[in-house]
Amino acid sequence: MKLKKIALIIVTLFLSLNAYASYILIPMDAESQENHLKAYGVTYWTLERELKVKWLLNYRGGSFLLPDAEIIQRECQIRGVSFEVISDAKAAKILDDISSPAVNQEAVVLEKAPKIAVYTPYGKQPWDDAVTMVLTYAEIPYETIYDEEVLKDELLLYDWLHLHHEDFTGQYGKFYRTYRSAAWYIEEKRAAEELAQRLGYSKVSDAKLAVAKKIKDYVVGGGFMFAMCSATDSFDIALSADGVDICEPMFDGDGSDAGYQNKIDYSKTFAFKDYILERSPNVYEFSSIDMTQKRQIPFKTDYFSLMEYSAKWDPIPTMLTQNHTSLVKGFMGQTTSFTRDQIKSNVLVMGENRTNGEAKYIHGIKGKGFFTFYGGHDPEDYTHRVGDPKTELDLHPTSPGYRLILNNVLFPAAKKKKQKT
Repeated sequence: MKLKKIALIIVTLFLSLNAYASYILIPMDAESQENHLKAYGVTYWTLERELKVKWLLNYRGGSFLLPDAEIIQRECQIRGVSFEVISDAKAAKILDDISSPAVNQEAVVLEKAPKIAVYTPYGKQPWDDAVTMVLTYAEIPYETIYDEEVLKDELLLYDWLHLHHEDFTGQYGKFYRTYRSAAWYIEEKRAAEELAQRLGYSKVSDAKLAVAKKIKDYVVGGGFMFAMCSATDSFDIALSADGVDICEPMFDGDGSDAGYQNKIDYSKTFAFKDYILERSPNVYEFSSIDMTQKRQIPFKTDYFSLMEYSAKWDPIPTMLTQNHTSLVKGFMGQTTSFTRDQIKSNVLVMGENRTNGEAKYIHGIKGKGFFTFYGGHDPEDYTHRVGDPKTELDLHPTSPGYRLILNNVLFPAAKKKKQKT
């Protein structure tokens, strides 16, 4: 803490002496930036020092404008982030050009580094989580929490929550057919049952539902929630099955409710509607929401396109889609993408493969808060499987798929304007 305070004093003195005579521009276009992912980390690092940053939406790939200071320049150099030192006059000209109604650009002020929580199991899982990997790579700090902390309302301590690869339905990821004899599966099931009982629940599905409802309350109260892969659809399914047993005996020890499909309440979900649940425990699928088994796209042509929004009128989806390309490589997961006609009409589809009728990247408002769902497991590992080695992000420092995750990390730091879309 002492070092942080000293650094802050140095920066403050430097800025006051120079009277903002110059700025640091961190370009985010494809041609100028050598490490897009660590650029977000430098921006977060600057916000941690209580300095404001301007996010230049749609300007050179969503660039960042920072106050100039030697320690910020040095931090960029250490992390391998490309930057330009520009004069006050040039910065003013850029901001003036951006403000023109003739261009689809906007300058959004980032005010405070959001406090980040990752909802993740206590033990090591046999897969890797893209969000924790990119946060670590970008050197953005986060804390981990799980069921016990959520049920104790500790989510209120955080501005942004990520849901690690998770199954909120109590069916252990639907891994039963392939992995029911694997040591990690047996241990995960035992640990989950023990934790549920310790928390006062007779079934894992009941404990997970209670957790999902707490997360829902967090978002409704003004929180920001981001989920990938199976945490997206299993979260909504759990909420819609409140009071309904959808688990077969191998998961919870007793049979499911008769005709449970007709008891699903879609009004309780965040994003999805009209889906059909997968009854068989031997099918690696939760419901018809996921497109994994339905899509007919060759690996070489598997891309999704990002939607374009008005930066001045719709800054929120514009922030979330900032990138140096509008075409992003697809990637698989237990939940790869979302069936387009099973997404609620008030949810924005920000990334899609239109020819295949699937959505990849969606966003919505719930109460006072926001949520983003991103299909797939790892943006730089097309078919990441259980036990595969983790992705080395040093090999993918300009990954557009990972940039979408980091857009969401910075999103809570922004001064919000009401969107029109």
